[in-house]
Amino acid sequence: MAATTKPPDSDADAVPPEAPILRFDRVERMAHWLNAVLFAVVMLTGSILYIGQLSILFGNREIVRVIHVYSGLAIPVAFLVAYAPRWGGALRGDLRRLNRWTKDDKRWFRTLGRDKEVRLGKFNAGQKLNTAFVVAAALVMVGTGAIMNWFDPFPVDVRTGATFVHDWFAFGIWISVIGHIWFAFKDGEALRAMWRGTVSARWARANRPRWYEETTGDGEDLTE
Repeated sequence: MAATTKPPDSDADAVPPEAPILRFDRVERMAHWLNAVLFAVVMLTGSILYIGQLSILFGNREIVRVIHVYSGLAIPVAFLVAYAPRWGGALRGDLRRLNRWTKDDKRWFRTLGRDKEVRLGKFNAGQKLNTAFVVAAALVMVGTGAIMNWFDPFPVDVRTGATFVHDWFAFGIWISVIGHIWFAFKDGEALRAMWRGTVSARWARANRPRWYEETTGDGEDLTE
């Protein structure tokens, strides 16, 4: 069934409750899962390098280190490929949404989502904050990781500082990713949207009313 894009203007109920509405296009879904795999590899290999008992268990520390380094460098490369002008229009649009805060987002954040009168756009405040942290953390991790791996040009105090920052941001990423997975499994339809690309009109109206109206034209022309 094709994704619903816009109902007839004359009928506010023209979109059936179970009609599919496109939430993520193919490029966004592929980019998400590729980055998920890369983050998983980086986090697991980083744990092996950091925890001595795991290093002994897995052995061949040098191979683990190489996998860790180049998987980390692949994360921004994969993002830039997905962001490319030719096919990354939907991703660029969602990044603009994630970077824009509304009064409803602030209300959602103050009440931790308990205020059911909040009219959310495509993403809630928690998703926006988590995305901002992960993007910033990924850049910090690439920068500090490069210093740790190609350390010859840098003085000892810079290397020490890079190691300290790298380790603490790694802990933050673990917390962020675990939280992301937890909330994803709490909302099965939103999780399935990252596989199939669509959500039902019922879910969109109930959970993301501003985005629903923006996408279908059902109601005011509201933007985030």
